[in-house]
Amino acid sequence: MRAYERLINYTKYETGSVSDNSNCPSSMEQLTFAKALAEEMKSVGIQNISVDKNGYVIGTIEANIDDWKGAVIGFLAHMDVVRDVPFTNIKTKIIEKYDGTDILLNDDKNIFLSLKDNDSLKSYIGSDLLVTDGTSLLGADDKAGIAEILTMAEKLYQHPEIKHGTIKIGFTPDEEIGRGADLFDVKLFGADYAYTVDGETFEEVEYETFNAASANVTISGVNIHPGTAKGKMKNALCIAMEFNAMLPKNERPENTDHYEGFYHLDQMDGIVEKTNLHYLLRDHDLNKLEEKKTTVKEIASNLNEKYGENTVRVEIKDSYYNMAEQIKPHWHLIETAYEAIKELGGNPISNPVRGGTDGSRLSFMGLPCPNLGTGSHNHHGKTEYACIQAMDQCVELLIKIAEKYSKNALT
Repeated sequence: MRAYERLINYTKYETGSVSDNSNCPSSMEQLTFAKALAEEMKSVGIQNISVDKNGYVIGTIEANIDDWKGAVIGFLAHMDVVRDVPFTNIKTKIIEKYDGTDILLNDDKNIFLSLKDNDSLKSYIGSDLLVTDGTSLLGADDKAGIAEILTMAEKLYQHPEIKHGTIKIGFTPDEEIGRGADLFDVKLFGADYAYTVDGETFEEVEYETFNAASANVTISGVNIHPGTAKGKMKNALCIAMEFNAMLPKNERPENTDHYEGFYHLDQMDGIVEKTNLHYLLRDHDLNKLEEKKTTVKEIASNLNEKYGENTVRVEIKDSYYNMAEQIKPHWHLIETAYEAIKELGGNPISNPVRGGTDGSRLSFMGLPCPNLGTGSHNHHGKTEYACIQAMDQCVELLIKIAEKYSKNALT
């Protein structure tokens, strides 16, 4: 079975994670998917399969080299998808031999995947694309990664002439809400090094991520009948807008790129008496992230001086850190991936990740874990798509990396 066929099968699992549910997994659909993946792993030949109560899936491809004593490599992907974009009732279709024009996704709703707005399409002219009808995401983030890992495993079992060491496979829940590594048992997983398969183009090798924190801002107001409100009302909604306006406008996601960090207001709800704001704070430079935290606190302090003590309360929590400092001492992970990509005809690309992966946390938990691509694009959106041939290349890349890490036992 090819990777794209697996991805199509996985779209029937409605695995949106739920940020305000503290359980793990945050949605029971993820556990259902985890158990289905375990059955599929068993059918492929993967051994030592386990699914724990939190939905973490682990399995082993045993070495086919006698007296294997080399490094154990792992490949990881996450099972959940975002919930803030429609993620159910996914309708897929294949665009054969893409001709370089705009793609009509939905005739009834006049929805297009346009070349003008999607430069990545230029790389896939002549290839086959897997798309949706434009009313939901595809879920390639990160079911494409799962599909590629299991297709790799199937190929290794079908072709025992491909020599490899012990390979660990892991699938995690709740990555999209920042909790994918929270309960991951690195020791039980048993890999020395790993790669997440959770990026975009086949040629990507990512090892720099944001340092990340979140800021919950709670604003307490006083509600008075508007007819008699003069000098008495304290409108939490208006103070919330004032708070947001005091943040640097040029440091919002829509105004930043490359190594530039940001303040991202991603949730807001409230009434006159109480309003809540939730921000994502991001920067590749940890010192600059600390400056952003300080800015948020200083704005709160200034507004409290203006409107009264405890009008604005801020709670800041760190989420993950830039994994570069954990990857650089193990640069062979990057060099090996670069070599494999070149041997498969590609040109390696390493750009700073404007986000994070499970690998961000796992690298600080003792499992150095850069990120590889999946051949898919426009994640978290209704125009998400995957290139079928690029997914095949990603499978070959995983196999090639596994082969390369076997050579220290063969020579």
